[in-house]
Amino acid sequence: MIATATTAQNDMRIVVIPAKSREEIKQATKCLKVAAYCRVSTDEEEQKTSYQAQIEYYTDKINKNPEWQMAGIFADEGITGTQAKKRLQFLKMIKLCRQGKIDVILTKSLSRFARNTVDSLNYIRELRTLGIAVISEKENINTLTAESEMLITIMSCFAQAESESISKNVAWGVRQSFKSGNVPMQYKKLLGYRKGENDLPEIIPEEAEIVKEIFRSYLDGMSLKQIADLLNYREVKTKHKQTTWQPEIVKSILVNEKYTGDALLQKTYITDCITKKSRKNNGELPMYLVKNHHEPIISRADFNRVQEEMARRSAKRSIADKLTKTDQGKYSAKYALSELLICGECGTHYRRVTWTAKGFKEIKWRCINRIQYGKRKCHGSPTIDEQALHKAIVSAINEFCEVKVDVAKVLRESITEVLDPNLNGSVQAAQQRIDELAHNIDELIKLATVPETAATAMADIEKFSEEMKTLREFIETEKAKQLTAQRGSDELNAVLERLENEDFTMTEYDDVAVRQLIEKVTVESKDTITVTFKGGFEVRKELNGD
Repeated sequence: MIATATTAQNDMRIVVIPAKSREEIKQATKCLKVAAYCRVSTDEEEQKTSYQAQIEYYTDKINKNPEWQMAGIFADEGITGTQAKKRLQFLKMIKLCRQGKIDVILTKSLSRFARNTVDSLNYIRELRTLGIAVISEKENINTLTAESEMLITIMSCFAQAESESISKNVAWGVRQSFKSGNVPMQYKKLLGYRKGENDLPEIIPEEAEIVKEIFRSYLDGMSLKQIADLLNYREVKTKHKQTTWQPEIVKSILVNEKYTGDALLQKTYITDCITKKSRKNNGELPMYLVKNHHEPIISRADFNRVQEEMARRSAKRSIADKLTKTDQGKYSAKYALSELLICGECGTHYRRVTWTAKGFKEIKWRCINRIQYGKRKCHGSPTIDEQALHKAIVSAINEFCEVKVDVAKVLRESITEVLDPNLNGSVQAAQQRIDELAHNIDELIKLATVPETAATAMADIEKFSEEMKTLREFIETEKAKQLTAQRGSDELNAVLERLENEDFTMTEYDDVAVRQLIEKVTVESKDTITVTFKGGFEVRKELNGD
């Protein structure tokens, strides 16, 4: 027995049976589940024909092969190929691959499969680990073969380069269109307008009233949230026919220059054709302002006032965050006097505070400097009772309304004084002198190269350069004055319009009316305030008077 076993062991040999690939195992055990992926990148008529032809071709091809089982035809029509997340059918196909329901994917070309090198390689490599082949008919590539990796990379790079080239051509075309003044209008998002005759924007009256109210409410001191809450309370519908307003929606209306009849083009741009990420244009690319493109809903003066008010409120928040000794406090849409009530001693704003004593609450106003630093920054500012303050301001407004006709007359006269008709002439004369000096300097430079005239020429160049510097400073100063004067004129016109069209006589204190009419309220003493109305008219009031 022992000898027999030894003989058997000497005759023993091992035969290695080679491993089969997953594809070979699938082919030997069952029919391959074959799918096809088709895509065209635009929705033009000829592309639709190609799209339908691809579907019919692959349906017929898969059904005719007895070793293949139809796993589905997946097709994305009119969808960009640079981002897989925008191709729903493609993503559905990948999901089925992960579930083991697809063995092979047929596609016309790798450029149909993906135009993003990273996406293309990531998906193909994932499918390879799952034993799933992607077969590209045009390039004759089977992604499960070892030599396919380099070919896949090269082909995908070519496809991506084509996408980048197309993207640049499209961007160039858009910018040329901008230069020609062609304005794309997104009517689905633009409250107040619809597409009218000759493809120009046409005002929708009922929507335009909402836009006007939003601008008016903001200038009256309301915050973005307060405006949104008011519109929600009244169940006013947005452009999308929804009744839910958010502060961001209100802000998007307030900063949209299209409501003035103008259109600023290329405010944003696409960083690259792969990510499709949009970035705000901060000067990286030129912008194009098309003025008077369509009928306005909001005047440029009111639009500019809103932008300035936004900047002012933002600046106040920044100042308050730094807690400087002249802290002006954050902007308060809730209390108008947080913006208007000023300490007559140190010039700092007052803040509303609540005092509690013996179970009773009293509302007072105190100087911010006095609250934060005590008598170190403000020695004698008084604490003011809110009821007495409101009563005095109501009395001042009623007194103002009694003489508003005379005030309006004075304001109209002041408007003509504010704008200097000779200002433009002065600036033009200064610019002409600068041009003359520049020409003279050019001639002197030639003389400066000749030894005999060099010293005199250099002295004159220095003198003329100093004069040019002075003239440029003059122009900048005068332009700033003109801008300030124009803003003052716009503000006065707004006050006049309200004085002539509205009755501000009141029996109770109202924050909105206070913001509309009053420039500031100065606390002179514990008994006296001075109410300064917009335009400069002043009323002095006793806090405990009738």
